[in-house]
Amino acid sequence: MEIALFSVKPYDRETFTAVNAGFGHALTFHEARLGPDTRPLAEGFEAVCPFVHDVLDAGVLAGLADSGARLIALRCAGFNNVDLDAAKALGLTVARVPAYSPFAVAEHTVGLILALNRRIHRAYNRVREGNFELNGLMGFDLHGRTVGVVGTGQIGYRVAAALSGFGVRLIGYDLRENPDCLALGMTYAPLDHLFAESDVITLHCPLTPQTYHLVNAGSLGRCKHGVMLINTGRGALLDAQAAIDALKSGRLGYLGLDVYEQEETLFFHDRSNEILQDDTFGRLLSFPNVLITGHQAFFTHDALTEIAQTTLGSASAFADPDGAIMPERLLVGPPSA
Repeated sequence: MEIALFSVKPYDRETFTAVNAGFGHALTFHEARLGPDTRPLAEGFEAVCPFVHDVLDAGVLAGLADSGARLIALRCAGFNNVDLDAAKALGLTVARVPAYSPFAVAEHTVGLILALNRRIHRAYNRVREGNFELNGLMGFDLHGRTVGVVGTGQIGYRVAAALSGFGVRLIGYDLRENPDCLALGMTYAPLDHLFAESDVITLHCPLTPQTYHLVNAGSLGRCKHGVMLINTGRGALLDAQAAIDALKSGRLGYLGLDVYEQEETLFFHDRSNEILQDDTFGRLLSFPNVLITGHQAFFTHDALTEIAQTTLGSASAFADPDGAIMPERLLVGPPSA
């Protein structure tokens, strides 16, 4: 199958080329993001493989369908950048990678919690400058604290499982209770209760119209003074301006982000020689109790390999007359489905 991949980095090219040796697809790599201006690069390709910041609105999807595309194979779990209704109307099949390595994101989440709590990022810089003063680096024992996990799917469960080893009390929120989380001793509660009771809150739910700015001025106002908030889910789960206000008041004592609502203009690019244009992001960077990584929670060799395996496997299943893409990977099925 001929597949056009967009937003490709060197590590994508390397991983997909290696994994494709077992599939035999014809891969064409484009560094450019997919959008209205770059859509012609997909002309004649039966399958298109976009990433999280590529634009797949109704107009782009219509152009892809007109140029011969039948499969949109997202190499990510999130799909908020895809107009699924338009895809269905155009007869396009849309697949994703629902689970690549929950361990990768979960372990990064725990890393952010530990680094923020013990100010490891600040201590690292101090020691390199010959400053061994401990003032300002005091943390707290995680043991006995309450951690609220918003979204208890595979990633949320792995975070809860790791943190349970520290002896924390676990509160969960999800539309469906996870038996594995219950087995850890997690209790499920409404969001308001989770916000009010938690010392640490970590977000692992998908971005939907219902979860947009799930953490906002109102929900932060119900939190404990000095609460820690971690977001390795989707940037728009958090109202960044509300977070800034809560940081200034002390209501938010620690903030760890691997995602940001306007990250598409920043992340996955070297901006070190440019003037930062995003004032909100710049303000977040100015706080000593904020730690931001550039959407790297997924970024392990194991996860990238699994992403390539799943994506190319979905393409093979789609191309096989007797095959079928696994239901959990499908967002929009083929017209006959």
